Amino acid sequence: MSGYGDYSLEIYLNGLNGVVPDLPMTYADLEARASAAMSPALLSYVAGGAGDEFTQRANAAAFGQWGLIPRMLRATGSRALSVDLFGMTLPSPLFLAPIGVIGLCAQDGHGDLATARAAARTGVPMVASTLMNDPLEAVAADLGDTPGLFQLYTPRDRDLAASLVQRAETAGYRGIVVTLDTWMLGWRPRDLSVANFPQLRGNALANYTSDPVFRASLAKPPEEDMPAATLQWATIFGNPLSWDDLPWLRSLTSLPLLLKGVCHPEDVRRARDLGVDGVYCSTHGGRQVNGGMTALDALPGVVEAADGMPVLFDSGVRSGADVVKALALGATAVGIGRPYAYGLALGGEDGIVHVLRSLLAETDLTMAIDGYPSIADLSPEALHRNAFRA
Repeated sequence: MSGYGDYSLEIYLNGLNGVVPDLPMTYADLEARASAAMSPALLSYVAGGAGDEFTQRANAAAFGQWGLIPRMLRATGSRALSVDLFGMTLPSPLFLAPIGVIGLCAQDGHGDLATARAAARTGVPMVASTLMNDPLEAVAADLGDTPGLFQLYTPRDRDLAASLVQRAETAGYRGIVVTLDTWMLGWRPRDLSVANFPQLRGNALANYTSDPVFRASLAKPPEEDMPAATLQWATIFGNPLSWDDLPWLRSLTSLPLLLKGVCHPEDVRRARDLGVDGVYCSTHGGRQVNGGMTALDALPGVVEAADGMPVLFDSGVRSGADVVKALALGATAVGIGRPYAYGLALGGEDGIVHVLRSLLAETDLTMAIDGYPSIADLSPEALHRNAFRA
C-alpha cells in the first residue's frame, strides 16, 4: 500500500528545523534551473523537439483537456498503486523512460549509472537506452533489485542486434523495448542551430564500443581510433524495420518484447498477432516528428486494440496529476523523461530521486483526495472533458 504522499509531510517537518528543499517543487522551476546548469548544446538536445515543437508542447498540453471527477466519502489510509507487469509486481506505475544522452546530463558523465542508482533507491524501473555512456552491464548492476528493461535501437547489422539483446538478457534486464521511430533523425532545429549531434562526437556509444560484434567490425579498437568507430556506428545505426522483421526480432529473446512508438490501433493489433508482449504508446516526446497527434489522444485507441496486453505510455508527463489521467485512460505504466533529466542535471542522483518522490507523492495525494483508493478504481469514466483549458 502506498505511502508516497508522506513526502510532503517530510518536507513540512524538515521546515520546522529550518530546512527547505534545495531542488524545485514544480516542473517549470525545475526546467528553468536545469536549463541554466546545462551547456547550450546539451540543453538543445534535451529540451528541443522536432520542427517548431508544436507536437512537443501539445503532448504536455493534452492533459489539460481532462479533469479527474472528485468522488467523496471514499477515503482510505493508503492507496494501492502497485502494478503487475510481465510477472513483476512493481510498487508504483511510474517508470524512467529511455533517454539517449542521460549520461551527459550528469556532471561526471555517468548519468546512466546515477539513473540506475536512483531507480534502486525508489523502486521505479528504468528503461535503459542503447545509447549510454556506460555499458549496459554496469548499469544493470547498479539497479540492484529494481527491474530494468533494455531499449533497443535496432542496428542494420543483425549480428550486432542479437549481441546487444543477448547481453541485456544475460545482464538481467527483464524486457526488450524496440524503438520504431528513430531509424533516421527528425528535423530538429535546436540541434541544427548549434550543429550538435552528441553521438557523432563519440558520446553515448559505450554499448557499441564494448560489444564484441561491433569491435570485430573495426580495423582498430575504439581506444585507438574513436573517430573511425564513430563513423562505423553512423553507418549501421538506423534500421528501417518492416513487419517482415518482427518474427526475427521475436526470435532474438525469450524476454517480453515491446514495440515503442505504436499509436495506431491497427498497428497494435498486428503487433499482437505477431507475438509481441506489449506496446509502448509514445510520440518520443515530440522529438522525432512534428505535426502529429498527441500520445495521450492516441492512448485510448491503443488500449482498446491491445485487448488486455500491457500498454506503456510516455510523452508530455509533467506531474502526478498527469500520471493519474494516463492511468485512467488505460496505461499500464507511465514513463517520464525530461523531468528526471532536469533533476539529474541539477542534483545528480539525489535530483532524480527528488523528482520521482515528488511525482509519486502528487499521484498518491491526487488519488486520495479525489477518492480513488487504487489504480483499479481509475477508468475513462473517472475523467471529464474540461470546458476551459489554460
